[in-house]
Amino acid sequence: MVELWDRHMQHEFESHSVQDTMDTMVEFPINVNVPVMTGGAGYQQVQRYYAEHFIPKNPPDAQITLVSRTVGADRIVDEMVMRFTHSLQMDWMLPGIEPTGKTVEVAIVAIVQFEDGLIASEHIYWDQASVLVQIGALDAGQLPVIGADSARKVLDPLALPTNELITRASGPQRA
Repeated sequence: MVELWDRHMQHEFESHSVQDTMDTMVEFPINVNVPVMTGGAGYQQVQRYYAEHFIPKNPPDAQITLVSRTVGADRIVDEMVMRFTHSLQMDWMLPGIEPTGKTVEVAIVAIVQFEDGLIASEHIYWDQASVLVQIGALDAGQLPVIGADSARKVLDPLALPTNELITRASGPQRA
């Protein structure tokens, strides 16, 4: 499973091969990017998603750092941090938002299920508010959200303080 998942990711982010990516999957794969409900169900939908909305819509400087991996009987759970410059329209993560040129760092969790030696489904999670703060589409000063520091905290849990939003919220009350 680990080798197949690593190969799948390599096809998505390095070789950019839609067909090689699809060759790692079952006949009826499912891909769901939970925060924005992009992806697909079934071979044709997932293939179209990869071909039109995912593989060509990743910035060229995208980097993924694996933080942890849990391997079960029929699934892998990867905790990762993705770093990129929002240099092109990213249909899969930021549908309808024009490139901002801003740098984004976001923690991502992928839950990948396997059937008969192939990938059956991917459920991908990330903190969309963190991404929106980093591209300037959401004001972190007005809401209890954090930008890139949430991903940095995942990479190094001791590098940044915790509970700052609680402290900020318990400060002077707004009128």
